[in-house]
Amino acid sequence: MAEPHVVILGGGPAGVGAAYYLRKRNRGRVTLLEQQAVVGGNAGSFEIDGVRVDHGSHRLHHSCAPHILSDVESLLGGDLASRPRQGRIRLRGRWLRFPLKPADLLLRLDPGFALGAAADMVRRALPGGPPEGDTFASVLRANLGGTICEHFYFPYARKIWGHEPDALSGIQARRRVSAGTFAKLLKRLVKTPGAGRFYYPRRGFGQISEAYAEAAAGLGADLMLGWRVSGLRQGPDGAWTVTAERAGERREIAADHVWSTLPTPLVARMLTPAAPAEVLEASGRISYRAMVLVYLALDRQRFTTTDAHYFPEAAVAFTRVSEPKNYSGVEEPRGRTVLCAELPASVDDQVWRMTDEELGARVAGDLAKAGLPLGAPPAGVHVRRLRQAYPIYLLGYEQPFGVLDRWADSLSNFLIYGRQGLFAHDNTHHALYMAWAAVDCMRDGRFDEDRWRGYREEFKGHVVED
Repeated sequence: MAEPHVVILGGGPAGVGAAYYLRKRNRGRVTLLEQQAVVGGNAGSFEIDGVRVDHGSHRLHHSCAPHILSDVESLLGGDLASRPRQGRIRLRGRWLRFPLKPADLLLRLDPGFALGAAADMVRRALPGGPPEGDTFASVLRANLGGTICEHFYFPYARKIWGHEPDALSGIQARRRVSAGTFAKLLKRLVKTPGAGRFYYPRRGFGQISEAYAEAAAGLGADLMLGWRVSGLRQGPDGAWTVTAERAGERREIAADHVWSTLPTPLVARMLTPAAPAEVLEASGRISYRAMVLVYLALDRQRFTTTDAHYFPEAAVAFTRVSEPKNYSGVEEPRGRTVLCAELPASVDDQVWRMTDEELGARVAGDLAKAGLPLGAPPAGVHVRRLRQAYPIYLLGYEQPFGVLDRWADSLSNFLIYGRQGLFAHDNTHHALYMAWAAVDCMRDGRFDEDRWRGYREEFKGHVVED
């Protein structure tokens, strides 16, 4: 039987991971299409003034599946290091370690907060507490009480997703908040393997995707970088034709299977014949939060020893500021570091439309307001904008997403997976696991749908780690 030709759409971790595993296990001929000139997507890296930076804060967590971690270590050689976590969060004008620990909440904040949090813990341990309900607000309030919610989780939710906590689905709390109960907070007092540490590559987080892509190409995968997918058409025999364009050039690629990591609403709009009207209508009800990333180049070796600062307070525009040198531990280049501030936005809102100069001034001003003055103007300001940084789980989003998901599932020889494809708040190790699982379902040129449904159920248990 001839090798099936699998065309993969998107060169993020899920895309390059699948390309690698398909070729490594001889499960198909592979062509990967990525509209950017480099792989990695939102998990990619690039260089500013000699410093390798990421699209925001990224880590490879110790909870990564052992066989995936083994592959990453093998592909990166000695470039993957286990690093100590040095995060801080600003709450009520004070700095605490992040991820949060109950001892810090009770001992390092003011007495009013400590008494409120302690009372909430006692009430939660008693029978007859409030039901979880269906919203982000109700789930967290039932499990953590009002004190932590009102001073941390709810302000942070308003900033990062742009909606009130009671307008968000409870699924957002269950899948996005890794310490969503007092029991989970208390577990952080116990040292577990990998606690307080993370893995990070020497050349930035994007080195993971780059290593997978290089290995896939070495095994025969065709990586078409800089090519934008503009059309999808399925023939009566079930085979697909993928149309791709680059700089005025147009190609049509025949495929036995198409695996897409693109957002499903985008896929629905490029299909020929057109997707049903109810699918297109559902596409308009799926929302993503955008992100403006502001990079400040500073003429100093380090700004702080902290890898990431978190800011739930509404008075500060950004949610997080990271310093890539503190992730990698790399000292070069000497006398230069870069900060990355993450400003949640909606496409074409006030933040999205600000100039680089305005954004640089806003970030510098808010850092000073938070007690982290730059001391001198930045040597440079660089800005990147992500249109689809996070899925927004509005209350009732399951209905339109279900319409899209069932439609996608009905397409023969077509797979939608990955963080964007499955509208998931997953980490990179989850995306790589999805890629591995998809390849595990490809047997003798056919995709095992039943096996994939089992993996989909498993994916529902993924919880994001900050």
